[in-house]
Amino acid sequence: MTALERAIAHPDPVHSFGDRSPMHGLDRRSVGFWDVMAQSVSAVAPAAAALTVVLLVAGISVPATVVSILIAGVLSVGVARTVSLFARRMAAAGSIYTYTARGLGPATGLAAGSAILVGYGVIAMFALLGGAYYITFLLGSVWPALDGPVTVAVALVAEAAFVAIVLVLGIRLSSRIALIVECVSVALIVVLLVVLLTLIGPVDIGSVVGVGEWSWGAIAAGSVIALTAFVGFESAATLGVEARSPLRTVPRAILWTVILSGGLYVLAAVTQVAGFEALGGDLAGSASPINELTAAFGLGPWGVIADIGIAASFIACAIGSTTALTRVLFAMGRDGVLPRVAGATHRRHGTPIGAIVLSLPVITVVPLVLILAGVGIRDAMHLTIAIGGAGYIVAYILVSVAAPFFLRRIGELTFWSTAVSLVSAAVLTATLVTFFVWDAASGSVAIWVVAGLAAIAATGVLVRVRRGRETLRTIGSYDEPVAADVLGGVARPDPPR
Repeated sequence: MTALERAIAHPDPVHSFGDRSPMHGLDRRSVGFWDVMAQSVSAVAPAAAALTVVLLVAGISVPATVVSILIAGVLSVGVARTVSLFARRMAAAGSIYTYTARGLGPATGLAAGSAILVGYGVIAMFALLGGAYYITFLLGSVWPALDGPVTVAVALVAEAAFVAIVLVLGIRLSSRIALIVECVSVALIVVLLVVLLTLIGPVDIGSVVGVGEWSWGAIAAGSVIALTAFVGFESAATLGVEARSPLRTVPRAILWTVILSGGLYVLAAVTQVAGFEALGGDLAGSASPINELTAAFGLGPWGVIADIGIAASFIACAIGSTTALTRVLFAMGRDGVLPRVAGATHRRHGTPIGAIVLSLPVITVVPLVLILAGVGIRDAMHLTIAIGGAGYIVAYILVSVAAPFFLRRIGELTFWSTAVSLVSAAVLTATLVTFFVWDAASGSVAIWVVAGLAAIAATGVLVRVRRGRETLRTIGSYDEPVAADVLGGVARPDPPR
């Protein structure tokens, strides 16, 4: 027996580790790279975003559509690199909430946590609305009597029930369902877009990109809307506890999600802008651009197939967004920020059952009330995507500012990491302000809803800071190695009470 073999067979005892992680109860180290990638991809829902967010951006300015998406992609890469600075160093279910707390302290961490909860929660509502919209659209084409708010409401409740079942049964099931759905949906959309571009014929890039027709205000507003097509890419970080080799797999999943999604969005934007230009139509006024294009170029059945793919992609987005939402709620429950029930896990499936029970009713009831109150589904989708996008962007700004402080604290600060983080934060802040100025001028109430949510969150943070100083010291907990993970590990005894 060699010395190495003897050391492995009879290791020296190591007493420096506990018997369980602060994140115990989750199914630790149970999912691989593709499951982690599936989480980010499903939260982004590129198949749905490629054909819906492009339309929303075009509603601001058709000439600025492609440029806005390119700018949003560059910003997303910058934020992805910043988030990866944390993800390469710790595995945290709280993702941006935990990262910001580690960089800027508990109070700012709570602010970032509030913002990302709004992002995940309200985008989950947007996804349920989007899925219900396309399901109703498909049913209405077969049976027109079903095209109404009651059908939308029934579809929305059915989607929420499906999401709840998948989330309870475990991350491996939810991530693989989402991955299969998105892969099939994206493949269908890519094939359709390539065929359409071929039929459209030579594309005048200068005309499609809108050279000479840009308005900087429109580009800024369009970039914020376009950024909502990317938000959620960082949600792979919420699986840091459940991922195998999280310090490697999570950063890779985050960056590749942005790159692949960006490529699809540019293809979709070019195809739709060029297609409507060739037809002499109005992209911004279209109810369903892809259906109009497929009908105009003799690909009618493909439009129906695309609608099925988009509806499925929205449901996958609801799964991904709610998965991330429940992990952040779980982390807050374990930190003592929220009631203890938020940190409860399912004994058999290792899922955050407490957070699921707390969150699902909210993300189901709010969009349901909007629909039953007579709000048009497209207006409801615009409102939710604006609010959810604002939540994400505020969280991205805070984590970008936190990164240099965190790196300085651990002695790993570099010029380039600081530059990327702070430039991303500055540009995101400028585009968000510009968007809300434009959105308020158009008559939208999104800014007032965001202001109300911000006031509630600020009050909650202040109350927690004043009343829970002891709790604040525990904010920012993350997964730690336990004795069972270490060769020769022996759990240290619990301290005397």
